[in-house]
Amino acid sequence: MARPDDEEGTAVANGHPPANGYLPVPGDTPAGKVSAETQNGPTAGCLALSGVSQDSPKAAASGTPDGPKTPLAPEEETQARLLPKDPGEETPGGEGTLVPRIALSPRRFVVLLIFSAYSLVNAFQWIQYSIISNVFEGFYNVSSLHIDWLSMVYMLAYVPLIFPATWLLDTRGLRLTALLGSGLNCLGAWVKCGSVQQHLFWVSMLGQCLCSVAQVFILGLPSHIASVWFGPKEVSTACATAVLGNQLGTAVGFLLPPVLVPNTQNDTQLLSCNISTMFYGTSAVATLLFILTVIAFKEKPRYPPSQAQAVLQDSPPGEYSYVKSIRNLFKSIPFVLLLISYGIMTGAFYSVSTLLNQMILTHYEGEEVNAGRIGLTLVLAGMVGSILCGLWLDYTKTYKHTTLTVYILSFVGMVIFTFTLNLGHIIIVFVTGGLLGFFMTGYLPLGFEFAVEITYPESEGTSSGLLNAAAQIFGILFTLAQGKLTSAYGPTTGNIFLCVWMFVGIILTALIKSDLKRHNINKGITNGDVKAVPVDSPTDQESKTILMSKQSESAI
Repeated sequence: MARPDDEEGTAVANGHPPANGYLPVPGDTPAGKVSAETQNGPTAGCLALSGVSQDSPKAAASGTPDGPKTPLAPEEETQARLLPKDPGEETPGGEGTLVPRIALSPRRFVVLLIFSAYSLVNAFQWIQYSIISNVFEGFYNVSSLHIDWLSMVYMLAYVPLIFPATWLLDTRGLRLTALLGSGLNCLGAWVKCGSVQQHLFWVSMLGQCLCSVAQVFILGLPSHIASVWFGPKEVSTACATAVLGNQLGTAVGFLLPPVLVPNTQNDTQLLSCNISTMFYGTSAVATLLFILTVIAFKEKPRYPPSQAQAVLQDSPPGEYSYVKSIRNLFKSIPFVLLLISYGIMTGAFYSVSTLLNQMILTHYEGEEVNAGRIGLTLVLAGMVGSILCGLWLDYTKTYKHTTLTVYILSFVGMVIFTFTLNLGHIIIVFVTGGLLGFFMTGYLPLGFEFAVEITYPESEGTSSGLLNAAAQIFGILFTLAQGKLTSAYGPTTGNIFLCVWMFVGIILTALIKSDLKRHNINKGITNGDVKAVPVDSPTDQESKTILMSKQSESAI
């Protein structure tokens, strides 16, 4: 199988081969002014030895390499590929000043698609029980709390396992983490195929536990994949798209189970057959995606996609400490505030998703299929919200304002959903559920990207993992509390409980200080030293012996 480098390499002028992805900068070209290509992909323009584009009309004016130098036009700077300076020419920052080559790999879309697909299957398996909880209660002859735990085990497993999982991502790399997530997801799906008998609830729980462990290696990857593979003008959209896969899985989980497994408890044999169809279909898809992950999922592109990634990759990996990184994150007051507010919002979403079937059936008896469709509406609207928010962030970089605005609108949506649920018109629930989902689910990638910005250069996997851990903790607490309140006093009381907590989250979000460190690096603004985080797999033996000079570091 060909190395990923083979397809991502680009031609360089004869006599000037790149050294491990780095090319010397012409002596008269400021290091911070040169970029490999635009965000739209590779370009054909190259720098001649004089520092002028070979295709530019200005090249003729420069004459020989010893002649006067003509500064690059802005568009030529954008298209430049970094080539060696003239022999014997001195560089202000020191002889042979080097800067990293920045390039976008077309493979990034394959990696993003595969990840989104197996994340979809994992999310589908999370919600496939609770959306038809009454059917599984009758089939396994267990209480509603038992079925709720088939969903809450995802949240429970995440909390203790997130630290070893993020350590593995930081020290062993993206590919191994992806293989574990996809592989365990596939294994859990096959285990559940053996649980289609009324006395084998424990086997179903075992399979669900394996899927919940797989989730630990999935939820923290969106921001990491976006940062490692995508350029600064598309990183937020890429993160939103990666989160989109998980949301789409939840949507499919709301839609398909009520259709594939209708409430036929009077015919146990038919019910068993329907459950088997759902489980075996899920296993087949999960197996295909695991094979694709093994074949096509790569560690990282040959060249860093952004200046921020170049700085991280060029810093000495020996400086990195996972424990120190965790300590630094918890010392950051803005991150701690975001951690709590993100946990509240996402925990509320998990609770609503888990208990949606019970809330709908309380007011609309016999509407299992419509309960699934309402859940589908909630998540599909949220997917649209996620993409729009990602595009908006890439365009404006207004992280705090966007996050706070979406948080407030999510609170408003939750209030409207709460007080219209019992009006007796299910079409209203479709509308209010879609409004709630648009903002509540759309908030998820905002939290990831905001965390990466205010915690750079700490690992994206570590910050995302902690956010997800907070979400799981709040999700368990909210699901248990709201479930008790719903059973005792009705869905309205349970939803008011969530509204109060979401209002607290708004206050905490408003207190976050917005310091966009990653954005500042990409724009050429530095506020201090940048520490290294490991981004290479130990199996990637490509040498990283050439580091940026002090002049290059100050230029970026």
